[in-house]
Amino acid sequence: MKNIFFKKKTNIKINDILKTLGKQKIKNNSIINDIKDLENARNNDITFFHSKKYFNSIKKTKSKIILTNSKMKKFIPKNIKIIDVENVLLSVAKITLLFYPNALDDTFDKTVSPLNKERYNKIKFGQNVLVGRNVKIGKNCSIGHNSIIESNVILGDNCNVGNNFVIKNCIIGKNTNILDGAILGKKGFGFHPARKNIRYPHIGAVIIGSNVEIGCNNTIDRGSLSNTVIGDGTFLDNQVHIAHNVKIGKNCIITGQVGFAGSSTIGSRVMIGGQAGISGHLTVGDNVQIGGGSGVIKNIPSDTKVMGYPAKNIRDFLKEK
Repeated sequence: MKNIFFKKKTNIKINDILKTLGKQKIKNNSIINDIKDLENARNNDITFFHSKKYFNSIKKTKSKIILTNSKMKKFIPKNIKIIDVENVLLSVAKITLLFYPNALDDTFDKTVSPLNKERYNKIKFGQNVLVGRNVKIGKNCSIGHNSIIESNVILGDNCNVGNNFVIKNCIIGKNTNILDGAILGKKGFGFHPARKNIRYPHIGAVIIGSNVEIGCNNTIDRGSLSNTVIGDGTFLDNQVHIAHNVKIGKNCIITGQVGFAGSSTIGSRVMIGGQAGISGHLTVGDNVQIGGGSGVIKNIPSDTKVMGYPAKNIRDFLKEK
């Protein structure tokens, strides 16, 4: 899918990438289309592999050129060209900025202006609604007071959006309710810790399905390279935080003050009690129930009930009480 929120430079070649990484140039200086994650990369894209958690993805990737380190390169198929770097994620950040020079610019959208009543004559809207360029708002939507929809956002038919919200870098389906104070599509909390912290660019989007409810004061970060996704029919209570690259399935129920760290994948029909925390880069299966206040620090298989910290089978948890 074309990135409609961040402008990409064209004609980036392998030697441009090698120069950026301080590597020696090569003779086969072919054009590289884009930088993407393992699952979404195509033949002419560059991708990266930095953790054993992505073994399954490395087997399926279509990319022919991969950033990795000395420890991980032995797991990469022989038909794929390897660029060996010391710090994979820091190198990814540099390459992402090569393709998307403005990716770190997360200031306010200077193009927003008061909502045009003639253009959006099939929606209801409150006072002081600001809309950016190329925004698409479906029929029969309702937009509350003091709200901002930044450029290129897509909002489906029959959506109700509350007061005092900000939506940017988002594609939202039909019949979705977004309650007061939600902030959707801001940059994620990704950086390289050093003497001076180095920000990772985030060029992904937030994709929200149809028939979804987003509670008051929710914050949903856009993806880094891939997208943050909320599946159809999922309901989020108030004060839920969803970090970059999180994928949540269909018809989930997530109650108040639950937090998701980056790049976790949640199945469908998952129920999570209040104040639970989900660590990053984990997989939670379908039909899982997670008790309130739990701390999930490892994968959870489908059709499981867990509780506690660290979260364990609920029968084992209750036996310890």
